[in-house]
Order: sequence, then structure tokens, then C-alpha cells
Amino acid sequence: MRKFRRIFLYWLKKLLMPTNMKFKTAISQTKNNKHYIWGKDILELMDRHSFTEVIFLFLRGSLPKKNEQALLEAVLIAATENGIEAPSLFVPRVVAASGNEFHAALAAGMLSIGEKHGGAAGKAAELFSCGKSAEQIVKENKIIPGFGHKMYKDEDPRATLLHQKSKDLGFSGKYFEIAKEIEKILAEKKGRELPLNIDGAMACCMLELGLDAKLGKALFLIGRIVGMSAHILEEYKQGNSYYRLGEDEIEYQE
Repeated sequence: MRKFRRIFLYWLKKLLMPTNMKFKTAISQTKNNKHYIWGKDILELMDRHSFTEVIFLFLRGSLPKKNEQALLEAVLIAATENGIEAPSLFVPRVVAASGNEFHAALAAGMLSIGEKHGGAAGKAAELFSCGKSAEQIVKENKIIPGFGHKMYKDEDPRATLLHQKSKDLGFSGKYFEIAKEIEKILAEKKGRELPLNIDGAMACCMLELGLDAKLGKALFLIGRIVGMSAHILEEYKQGNSYYRLGEDEIEYQE
């Protein structure tokens, strides 16, 4: 019986895990007990470089220039926090207060990121870099991500600062130009201001930095996870019980 079980498990493993399945990566390598990231010794990175530089190295494959590092730092700081009212900050607090572990609360916060909160930068970057005019982009897309904000009706100051910082650091500004053109067309079409928001500004900065548009949500989360961690820790320190909505916060519909 044991022999039959061994044979069965052997062939089951063969079927489920083909021998030719291999991961392929150019990102990292371990050789002679040394670990390298894009060819850079991790000990050298730990000793001589900042975390922002290493983030850039991971995501683009090379260490950043000084102006690239400065712009990426500004983007990451902008993403860290924007009030406890945001889903990615109050959701992890609710999960933490409900008696879950730290990593579970963090995961809940990460899962609250979507196309309507913190997740528009990637799609906006795709549109800004598609090679079409602002007029074409507005005409062909019912929803243009990266514009409008519940708090900032006339101007998102974070977007304004990133725009100015990219200018001061010597970037081309071509993606901000097309974003601003779209902003004007949307205002005329809608009859109200829909200012470039932090997602749209992040999209422009990502493109200026040569980062893939698919990294939009990841870049936001790299910054936001810092804010989430602080709020979760505070929740534990306060020792709050789980949250429950009050009757006056619910509207029942027939």
C-alpha cells in the first residue's frame, strides 16, 4: 500500500509540476553568496544609496539621476496620506479594530485601492502617452482618469506642486502639457472645473521618469503603505473596539 502511495504521489507531482517550469529574471541574482539587484551588490546599495534610489533601480533597471530621485521622492510623499477619510486609511483601521493582525489590516487597505481611489494613475499614463491629441483623447474616452477630486474643486495643490517641481528639475513637461489641455477641454465640455488631480500628476511624473504605466497602483501603494502602517499602529495603541455604523448613518430604502 505504501509503495502504491509513493508511486501515485510521484506521478501526481510530475503532472502538476512539470520539470521544465522555470522562473526567468534579469532583476536579481545570487552568486558566490552575494546578492545582486540589476547587477548592483545589495551591500553596496545598503551602504551608499537611499531607499528611493533602490525603488527606482528595481522599477526601471538603473539608478536614478539626482533630478529623477527628487521627483520620485515627491511622488511617493504625496501618496503617503490625504486624510483618514480616504478608504485606504479608514478601511485598515476598521479591520485592525475588528481584531485582525497587522498584515491583514494592511492587506485590507491595499485592496481598497481601485480605479476610483488611488488607482487612476496607470490608466491616465496610458492615455497621456498614447500619441493622440487632447481632443482625440477626450472624444474617444467617456471617462478620463486623473481629473477631478471630491476635496479639491478648483485645484489639487499636490498636482500643482508636482507640476512645478518637474519644471524646476528640468523635465520636459510634455505630459503635463497634454494633461492641462485635457483639463481645459473637460472644463468647457462639462461646464465646471475638473482639475488635474494627484493621480493625473503622478501619471505625468511616471512618464517623465520612464516608468511603465502598469506601475500606477504599485507606485501609489509604495507611498500609501507608510500612511496605512501609521494609522493601523495608532488604532492598536488606542485599543479601540470594532466600529459599527450608527442608525443615523444608514438610509434604508424601500
